[in-house]
Amino acid sequence: MQQHEIHRFLERYFTANGCELVANGDGYMTVQLTIDLDKELMNRPFYWHYLEKTGGIPNPMTLSLVTDGEKAPEDFKGELIHFGSPRLHQIFRSTRNLAGYIRLYEDRMNVYGQQVPLHPWLGLNIKVSHVTNLKKDNILSIGLNLINGHIQEDFHDFLLSRKLTPKIPDFSFTLTPIIKPKSGINRIQGYLMQGIEKESFTWADEARKRWEEDLELLSHFYGDHEEKPESYHLEKQALKEQYEPKISIDIINGGIFYLQHSH
Repeated sequence: MQQHEIHRFLERYFTANGCELVANGDGYMTVQLTIDLDKELMNRPFYWHYLEKTGGIPNPMTLSLVTDGEKAPEDFKGELIHFGSPRLHQIFRSTRNLAGYIRLYEDRMNVYGQQVPLHPWLGLNIKVSHVTNLKKDNILSIGLNLINGHIQEDFHDFLLSRKLTPKIPDFSFTLTPIIKPKSGINRIQGYLMQGIEKESFTWADEARKRWEEDLELLSHFYGDHEEKPESYHLEKQALKEQYEPKISIDIINGGIFYLQHSH
């Protein structure tokens, strides 16, 4: 994810969860959290427990984030957020928790009184990891039209030019999905697997070669004993865990997006 993509993702995350963007500029934002998101992100359980006991007036915090240090104003104070930052991964986890509630609608200027159909899309941000003793992560954004099955790569970019809102706009109505979201997830995973099968697997072959070399060293170290000690078997298993090539597909977050038809 590039920094501008992180910024747009955060805009959508906070808007979808009912937060007000108090400030939102190039490379920075300040968000007025809701009670639910304060509880989700700000780690102050004693405050909320005390408030619930005393019946006090809740005062959710604001959160200031810098998504691009070069573009944000010098005097803006906020957490620097990037792909490896703990705060962003906390928000990714939160999105998983709240994913069933994230639903956005496209809002365009419609001819007054004209009803506009909105097509349901399943959008997933997915991490594909190639794992050996080295690890390579790719972040993919895939959209699936739940009416006609069209798959859109770079779905995040596909959404960038569209104005999205958490409430269905006036003079719009949603079409009922023909493909159920659970089936849609399976389709997207199948699509990704087809792509993976076409990849070069030299990375896996190289890992197996390194694995074999280290196994030979291990056997040489323990000599020609027929009965190998327990430590040999433990080290052999550790080499397997270190080198055995694996590909994992993990959903970071997702949502249902109702969009005006473009296909």
